[in-house]
Amino acid sequence: MSIPRRFLPSMSLLTAFDAAARLESFTLAAEELSISQSAVSRQIRLLEEQIGTQLFVRERQTVRLSDAGAAYAREIGDALQTIGNASLNLRVNPQGGVLNLAILPTLGTRWLAPRLPRFLTQHPGITINLSTRLSAFDFQSDPLDAAIHFGDAPWAGTEGVKLMGEAVSPVCSPDFLAENPVSAPADLLGLPLIHLASRPDQWDEWFTNHGVETGPLRGMLFDQFATAAQAAASGLGVALLPTFLIDGDMQRGDLVPVFDTPMPGRQFYFLVWPKTRAGHGPLAKFKRWLVDEARESEETATD
Repeated sequence: MSIPRRFLPSMSLLTAFDAAARLESFTLAAEELSISQSAVSRQIRLLEEQIGTQLFVRERQTVRLSDAGAAYAREIGDALQTIGNASLNLRVNPQGGVLNLAILPTLGTRWLAPRLPRFLTQHPGITINLSTRLSAFDFQSDPLDAAIHFGDAPWAGTEGVKLMGEAVSPVCSPDFLAENPVSAPADLLGLPLIHLASRPDQWDEWFTNHGVETGPLRGMLFDQFATAAQAAASGLGVALLPTFLIDGDMQRGDLVPVFDTPMPGRQFYFLVWPKTRAGHGPLAKFKRWLVDEARESEETATD
């Protein structure tokens, strides 16, 4: 269904309104747009007449957004940002095919990034823009096409596909293990444990899985795997980390397993996207490729 033209103001009216709303001044908006203050005032008057709503309250020599104007400004600002991003993406990749993807930091740098050249070789017309997100977010307010998410299921309001699980293992530096030898899981209770904010109950689950009763567990708290892994490699304690994300640390000898019995996790990695992007071509191609990569990664880990 097409929108009546009277509800589609011209770009000049919208950019004048957006600038005045952001800067809370017709004068500053005029300077930003390199037009006269009277031109800004006239364009906003025309916009108010076109949509039939007062957007600014004029008070002597000042202006302020009306309640309706403030709500309209948020939506117009988002819409102009979307248009700007689309234009920039088209300029960067005139063949089309841009995927804006949110990633988890360590998964993105240690697992996804080394594999991306294969995808880009198979799909040379697609450009992938990566942004870091640590938790669920609102796709309506963030101009992203999809996200790699860790949890129990895709979050509300999205569609998604399960990629893979993870197995975690207690690791530390070789020197730390030599200074603090352990022979049974319960021995770890007397050592500093490194905790992850995104997995607050993981150590409790690990001890329960090994038949060890616990009380309050002491140690440091980190919000990212990379810093937790570095802390463990620096001798600050024992970290419970996904084995597939620390392969490099293990191969270099920066980290060693305390017990070589990885514990499967209860949560999974998902690729999620808003329903409005389900038909986006680059997303469909990336989804097929990513599912295959995740399956191959899991099969390799179990060999």
